[in-house]
Parts: sequence; structure tokens; C-alpha cells
Amino acid sequence: MTKDILENAMRKYSADYVDVFSENTASTQIVFEDKKIDRLVFGSYCGKGIRAVRGLEVDYTYFSEKKPLPKLQNTPVKSKLALVEKADRAARALGPLIRQVLVGYADTVQEIECSDSRGRSVSGRRIRTRFTVNVIAMQDGKLQTGYETAGASTGFELFDKVNVEKMAVKAGERALLMLKARNAPSGTMPVVIMSEAGGTLIHEACGHGLEADFIVKKTSIYDGHVGKKVASDLITVIDDATIPGAYGSFDFDDEGTPSQKKVLIENGILKGFMSDIYNSKILNMKSSGNGRREDFQQKPQPRMTNTYIERGSSDPGEIIDSVRRGILVKKLGGGQVNVTSGDFVFDVQEGYIIENGKIKEPVRGATLIGNGPKILSDIDMVGNDLHFMIGTCGKGDHAPVSDAMPTIRIPEIVVGGRQ
Repeated sequence: MTKDILENAMRKYSADYVDVFSENTASTQIVFEDKKIDRLVFGSYCGKGIRAVRGLEVDYTYFSEKKPLPKLQNTPVKSKLALVEKADRAARALGPLIRQVLVGYADTVQEIECSDSRGRSVSGRRIRTRFTVNVIAMQDGKLQTGYETAGASTGFELFDKVNVEKMAVKAGERALLMLKARNAPSGTMPVVIMSEAGGTLIHEACGHGLEADFIVKKTSIYDGHVGKKVASDLITVIDDATIPGAYGSFDFDDEGTPSQKKVLIENGILKGFMSDIYNSKILNMKSSGNGRREDFQQKPQPRMTNTYIERGSSDPGEIIDSVRRGILVKKLGGGQVNVTSGDFVFDVQEGYIIENGKIKEPVRGATLIGNGPKILSDIDMVGNDLHFMIGTCGKGDHAPVSDAMPTIRIPEIVVGGRQ
């Protein structure tokens, strides 16, 4: 059937290239809130997406199918429910200041096949599991939140390594700590971002600008900079879909291109971009295996996988010791970035004052305001640690990703605060 679809589409659209993405997916989603199950959903979808490319023109159509659902594993739903209930109890046991706990569990099994008019056809199976805990604490009318998440390209065996009660306690303790924190100072100062803060900075302030569709549209600040210095000599940025078990990993992307490890920036020099088949043709390069889509209803587009700054040589403690007065960021929250200019704003979910190389009192309400390429150029110390965080990247549709960076020192950045 797929061969007939390819041949018919080639004729119908007088196409240079046609591909078919076939998908059969089943998932479980549990949301536990206010001490009860808020949502328990067993989802499934099955269908094909057909893309025909003629020059720069793209036609895309899709249709649903019916097939037997793929099975994830034999883990009963009651075992999954027991996990979310454990996490809820652990967070609430921290005391009466814990006002709300939201726990989420999700797993997905996806069977896919990618075929194209050039004769390539690959098929495979992807499994992912994710667990999240969001805790809200309140005192004297003030609210603070704590958030923890874990996930991998694996099934229920994820919880052989992940302790959901410890996750819940960590999230709850962060919310309680921030209730006691004083308002963050404002101004230009040194900032140390710890590896456990997650790689949000590299994902948002740099990663999207290195996706090939933004280069083709000339809306990326990195357009025209291959071979040029765009970061500190200490900075090497990698996107690697081959890391075993990582949340953003796969054997091949959603166009059938094998997964790859790509060096995007090496010792401060821009080496290349993350691309799919369509945009790589325009840029006269090979696809880097970054063609991704949420499901068969979406066209593929260049997306990150597991993106990180490579480890450096400095001990994290040494980096903190080097700061006379500044801010330590232990956990980043959400943020916004302008891909064209590189300007960004990030919330700090957990931060501390650094004074004479010592970690002092916690602060709340801090934001980091800066420019991605400038910050990458300014970083003057890079730790020898590395910590991945998982997430879902939104770009019209959604894709599972992870990102990481070592502990870094930014000698000067604008901190927005209330003090």
C-alpha cells in the first residue's frame, strides 16, 4: 500500500520527492490533583502523513487508519496510580503550608515507519515515560511553587531508578524555601548557573537559533556565521539523538534519517545547524537527522533532541568560590527568547546570594535578562559536571527533548529583582 501511495503522489503532484510517515501510537495519561484523580486517559491514534515536494513547494495530507493498538508493557494501571498517590502524600506530608499538589504520569508507545520515493524504508518502535510533580506552598497570601520532572526513552522500569517520593519532597521543599526567601536584588552582577538548573538556557537562548528553518528564513541571529566565532573558547554545544535512553533520543528521525551526534559549536566556532530533509536541500547540506513531528498530522521540521554544553575543566565549588558578590541559580523556570535578536528573559525558580565565595540566603523573584550569543561569548568558567533535564519543546507542535549544561559563570548579566 505504501508503495502505491508514493507512486500516486509522485504522479499527482509532479513531485521531486515524496515521503510517507506511518504511525500507530497508544498512550496513558494520569493527572492527580486535590488528592484525587483528575484525569485518566488512554489515548490512541493511527494514520499516515504524505508529503510531496516540488522545488520549494510542499503539499501535505494525512488520513487516519484503524489497526490493533501497540502494547507498551503489562504494568497494570493500579501500579501507575500508586506512584502518583505516593508522590502526592510525600509532598503533603511536608506540612500545612503545602496547599496544592499536582502529579502527572504519562507513557507512550509509538510504532512508526518512514518510506520515501528514493527507496528508503525504515520502521521501529519508540517508548517514553514521564513523571512530574508540581507543588504550591502558601503563607500570608504569598504563593511559591516547586517543580520536578523525570523521564526517559524507556517503560515502567524508569521507576527502578527514579524515586517519586524523593521528587515530591524536593519540589515541596523548594516551594517552602522560596516562601522564606527575601526579594532578589536587581542590577548587573555575576551569576553562577548550576548544572542542576537544567539546560533551559542553552535550549532557548541558543538551540532554536541553530535550527535550519530559521536559517532558511534568515530570522536567526546565527545566519551566515558558520566558521565564525560565536561563543567563548570554553563553549562546545552538541545535539545528540544517540544517547541511550535519553528522553530526546531515537534510532531514526521522523523522516527516516539515522540519529546522529552533531557538534554545533566547537570551542566557540559555529560548525553547522540542525536540519531536516527539506531545509537541508535548500542549504545544500545533508540532513542531520533532526526532522521531527508530534504525530502523523504534522509536517516534519528541524527540532532539537538532546542538546547540551559540553563539560569544562573547572570544579563547581571553585566557580562559586570565585564570585565576590552575585547570584547562584540552582533551578531555572520558564522564559522567552527572540530567535532573531537572541534576547531572552528567564525566571529563576530557586536562587541564592553569593557573598565572598559562600552561598548565603535564598532569594525569590529573580529574572535573568540578556542576549544568548553575548552570554555564550562572556562565559568565563565551565564546570566539569553535567545534568540533563527533560521537557517538551513547542514549535507549532510538540516534541520530547532533553537539555543540559555544566555549572557556568557569567561574569556580568542583568538580574531583574524586587529589591
